[in-house]
Amino acid sequence: MTHGGRGRTGQRAFIGSFTAAGGPGVVTAAVDPHDGALTVLSGVDGVPDPSYLTLSPEGDMLYAVSETTEGAVAAYRVDGDTPEPAGPPVSIGGSGPTHLSVHAGHVLTANYGSGSVSALPLRPDGGLATTPSDVLTHTGAGPHTPRQQGPHAHQVQPDPSGRWAVSVDLGTDSVRVCTLTEGRLALHREIALRPGSGPRHLAFHPQGSHAYVVNELTPTVTVCRWDAVDGSLKPLSEVPLLADSPDGDAYPSGIAASRDGRFVWTATRGEDVLSVLAVDGDELRLVATVPCGGHWPRALTESGGRLYVANERSGDVTWFALDPATGLPRRAGSIRVPAASCVVFD
Repeated sequence: MTHGGRGRTGQRAFIGSFTAAGGPGVVTAAVDPHDGALTVLSGVDGVPDPSYLTLSPEGDMLYAVSETTEGAVAAYRVDGDTPEPAGPPVSIGGSGPTHLSVHAGHVLTANYGSGSVSALPLRPDGGLATTPSDVLTHTGAGPHTPRQQGPHAHQVQPDPSGRWAVSVDLGTDSVRVCTLTEGRLALHREIALRPGSGPRHLAFHPQGSHAYVVNELTPTVTVCRWDAVDGSLKPLSEVPLLADSPDGDAYPSGIAASRDGRFVWTATRGEDVLSVLAVDGDELRLVATVPCGGHWPRALTESGGRLYVANERSGDVTWFALDPATGLPRRAGSIRVPAASCVVFD
């Protein structure tokens, strides 16, 4: 799938997808500056199952995990509207990577299958080193079988201060705070969450004072206080994402905090809803749930006062205008992207 060519067209969105389920790979879309609508520009399928993407701080490089048993990361140059591979995919020494981020001159990956976090050095030109500098393997388990028979790292990202790497592990019901020094990862502190909750992803409050952990095995968010000075996370409360008990499957996936710090949004698969939560100091309050605009919302992203949702099983990306007073999303449009899995913006 290839459309368009070189040259920039303003803000762009990059969409990941599962090629094993018919996805086109990494899709580039133009973002309308007036209403946030997406228009597909190009797609590249150079790596299998690029399920999660992240950009370099400068915005000129795009990195994609290959969520396969072997596990790899691919790098692309994105100075034009068609991503161009910056070398072959690189093995990360772990299996089933589900998330990645850039931190301290490295790409970090959360490897769900092997329950580990990998650090892959970046070259001066933004390309990838040929091997990881370190792989930190998690240990532990949880009470929910078969999902928690061992560790399953699902997300890793730097904290807002840039001092710490924070990983969320669904299999061990915990969040780990690590240091990355000269390419080596070291565990600083492990914070236990409620057994069986199955933490999946974490979003920081824009002021860096709190972190919100969305739990996959129970439709809740754990509110935590974050201290960047000593790298400590203190769980405060656990808030339901649904007003009533779910009728069937309910697997929360993505989470995002508003830039003004007043709202948190989550997506829940099965129920196929977005939850709106209001922030009040140390507390979150469920305001409402609205349909996600598709089926099986795997991830959501806030950009430009809008929410963008990657609906994996209906194969589309839907966007919503956000009411600045209430935080409520209003469906505004969608584009077709088979097996869509995430959306990021430059």
